[in-house]
Amino acid sequence: MQALWESGLWLDIAIAITALELVVLGALHLFSRRGLHPNVWALNLCSGLLLMLALRSTLGGAAWHWPVMCLAASGLMHSADLWRRWRLQQTGIKPF
Repeated sequence: MQALWESGLWLDIAIAITALELVVLGALHLFSRRGLHPNVWALNLCSGLLLMLALRSTLGGAAWHWPVMCLAASGLMHSADLWRRWRLQQTGIKPF
């Protein structure tokens, strides 16, 4: 277990599961029109994925600009998600 932790493989697994979740949820909605619409979850899920990519690039020894770009993009997506939810609430629409 310690080797898994030190290698960063746990993070790669989490990134893969999150990316798979994004694809499965998107395909479920696209092909069957079931499940939540991507407007509901896509910004939030992508924001979390970018946070994990920022951590992975840091642990992998990437140049400083890669984690900074991932963090900035994550912050923008998170802000857009909050803005969208706030606007929906102001118009009396429940976002979820």
